[in-house]
Amino acid sequence: MILALALTASSTLALAEEVSLEYRVKAAYLYKVAPFVAWPPSSLGPAGAPFEICVQGADPFGPELDRAVAGQALDGHPLTVRRVETVGADSGCHILFAGGSRRQSIADALHAVRGTSVLTVTDGDKPDAPRGIIHFVIAEGRVRFDIDAQAARENGLEVSAKLLGLAHAVRMRR
Repeated sequence: MILALALTASSTLALAEEVSLEYRVKAAYLYKVAPFVAWPPSSLGPAGAPFEICVQGADPFGPELDRAVAGQALDGHPLTVRRVETVGADSGCHILFAGGSRRQSIADALHAVRGTSVLTVTDGDKPDAPRGIIHFVIAEGRVRFDIDAQAARENGLEVSAKLLGLAHAVRMRR
């Protein structure tokens, strides 16, 4: 009985560490994709204005995302993290991880920023779940991402060929 409890506890601990590693990788991806996306210059604001990564609703990253972006900048814009319950077209977010909340679902958050210069990012393994421009997937035991290049263009963003080449799948709907 004690052996069974020990094995259960160690497998639970291993699972917790695996989830933690998964979200550390996803946190790094959130800011590392930024240099491979072209935003309209007017959307970035003046030099020195923050480049905002917003986490809407459920935050699976905790302090890991803050640690990942600490001291990072994109073309003279310091990266900052902001957590919000809801977003809108004027939210000021450059990258939005839509996690969903009681006040705003993932689908509603994505709809609220559609057509604005926001790189939307989602997560999850349900095939019918709402998907952002970038959608994290687990493929062959690794964190990967799919890209909806058409949705990026609709938001006025241009994804580099290098990032498209790294994607697990690229959607080029017409």
